[in-house]
Amino acid sequence: MPNILLVEDDTALAELIASYLERNGYSVSVIGRGDQVREWTRLNPPDLVILDLMLPGLDGLQVCRLLRADSASVPILMLTARDDSHDQVLGLEMGADDYVTKPCEPRVLLARVRTLLRRSSLSEPQTANDRILMGNLCIDLSERTVTWREQPVELSSGEYNLLVVLARHAGEVLSRDQILQRLRGIEFNGTDRSVDVAISKLRRKFDDNAGEARKIKTVWGKGYLFSRSEWEC
Repeated sequence: MPNILLVEDDTALAELIASYLERNGYSVSVIGRGDQVREWTRLNPPDLVILDLMLPGLDGLQVCRLLRADSASVPILMLTARDDSHDQVLGLEMGADDYVTKPCEPRVLLARVRTLLRRSSLSEPQTANDRILMGNLCIDLSERTVTWREQPVELSSGEYNLLVVLARHAGEVLSRDQILQRLRGIEFNGTDRSVDVAISKLRRKFDDNAGEARKIKTVWGKGYLFSRSEWEC
């Protein structure tokens, strides 16, 4: 049974979410203050964190940054009452893997939880020899690890999954819509900038200058192209 940590200071909402998730087969722990999260997770590592943006003690963005500093792989789903793309982008830049705006439809929240867990280490393991090799880039799909120029690269679960999608479609131009469908099975809604943010973070980790990106190229008006040849250097 996957263990979910719900960080939410609205008691009624926390009880509603926890009850719904528990009815669907998850174990849920609830914390109401941001400044209690880091110590709790160090003692009780969760399989996924649902994190509200507005919290007493520390806000959700600060908590997200601390959690990501401790673990690059634990999935983080951000909850925000603000229908504000600025907050959503900030959360993704801090290391969140996805977000849901409040008030949220319980079935939507459950679907996002299932998707993140399926993409995390709880997913069924692949064969030990299942790797993507491209020049100096090696993606080990069974271990969910990435090395570049023979050095390990620390990626969040969202960054890793995006890299795999791009690498599997090397040489193809993928639109944001196509990328999101492969990542979480939803249509691109025209405002979700999560793909752009994650692409920018991947470029920085692989020294791919955004102004003249060569490894992950921007094809204006169409999407992104993962170049096979540029990973040789």
